[in-house]
Amino acid sequence: MKLYSTRNPKHVVDLETALFQSLPPDNGLYMPDHLPALSPEQWEEIISCSFPDIAFRMAKAFLHEDVEDAALHRIVEDAFNFPVPLVQLGEKRFVLELFHGPSLAFKDMGARFMSRLMAYFLEKHQREIHILVATSGDTGGAVALGFHRVPGIRVTILFPSGKVSALQEKQLTTLNENIHTLEIEGSFDDCQHLVKQAFLDQELNARYVLASANSINIARLIPQSFYYAHAWAQLRRMGITEPPVFSVPSGNFGNLTAGVFAQRMGLPVKAFVASTNVNDEVPQYLHTGIFTPRPSIPTLSNAMDVGNPSNFQRLTWLFRHDVELMRKWIFGYAFNDQQTLAEIRRVAETAHYIVCPHTAVASLGLNAYFQDHSSASPGVFLATAHPGKFANIYPEDIRALPCWPPLPAAVQQIMQQPGRAIRMKNDFETFKSYLLEAS
Repeated sequence: MKLYSTRNPKHVVDLETALFQSLPPDNGLYMPDHLPALSPEQWEEIISCSFPDIAFRMAKAFLHEDVEDAALHRIVEDAFNFPVPLVQLGEKRFVLELFHGPSLAFKDMGARFMSRLMAYFLEKHQREIHILVATSGDTGGAVALGFHRVPGIRVTILFPSGKVSALQEKQLTTLNENIHTLEIEGSFDDCQHLVKQAFLDQELNARYVLASANSINIARLIPQSFYYAHAWAQLRRMGITEPPVFSVPSGNFGNLTAGVFAQRMGLPVKAFVASTNVNDEVPQYLHTGIFTPRPSIPTLSNAMDVGNPSNFQRLTWLFRHDVELMRKWIFGYAFNDQQTLAEIRRVAETAHYIVCPHTAVASLGLNAYFQDHSSASPGVFLATAHPGKFANIYPEDIRALPCWPPLPAAVQQIMQQPGRAIRMKNDFETFKSYLLEAS
């Protein structure tokens, strides 16, 4: 697979370069030179497949020139060794549960695939790398757990001080060994800016092979397209043939971009809903045609608190920078914390199902879409995190309901362990000095 920069289509690299370089030198983002299409016959075959089998078929379409089949089978079987169920909550209304991996968040999908793909290339070439990742909550935990003890990889995770949940912070700070955590005095956008500066710094790049595990890395993004196909296959096995509407809780917009990847590969999709909290730069762009990044605003759905989403570059590239074309496929809605809490309660009372705050935003977006559009299509909203990761935001009566899902035992153990993080000012020279002194 060849990839190019969104800033310069003439800058073309192979998969291994994009995987370990993460960002092109022009500060664009890598994109596949083409999105491989599966034939109608191949999509029909997928209907009866397991999730790992679907992942293999779609991954092979992308990576067949770079990874032999046997190795790719091992990667997907190991990465996706947990269920991804589609749960029906009403007539033609479904939730896709993406939180059954070790970090209890959908970010496990990309992080586990990426870590194993990196390990494959590192073993071939006996290389070592240093991964830098900024997180607004869930990415960091997934990366920490996905890369923990992977040979040849040192990981440094940056998270905004006071802006992640207690469980998220424990997942970031309790593993140690090859996982190192920095608590930055600032926002997620500040963390992400520090990481981007590091990738462009000549001295750091002369010292280390730097890579990213954020969704700016194409290897995090590609595997997220697989579960859209898995949701569609489950709908087809239920006898539902209309293309679904997917409502995606969106912050950095990697998840939605991955959905568009799947749709361009031939997956039948009626529409996508970009569901955001009050950090609504993309819904505003869809409404006005003007993209205006701004400092992020803290909300209850903290993993979506992004004021300048990186993957907006990829989305606009996919739609040829044509807002009218994007509006045909993507519909944007934004909601505040009060609406989020009200939706958590409504779903609990009517469907006897608990959603996390991010998932509640996706549910609200799906509601809004169907209020605005008459359609026979099924609606699928993505459940991106386990509610227990945000237990402190729920009223006591909600936590006391029989449908409240308990945390897995392994995660409960993490909460009892001491965390360790280095607190650091939002200053690149301080961050750079830390990296240069790292062993």
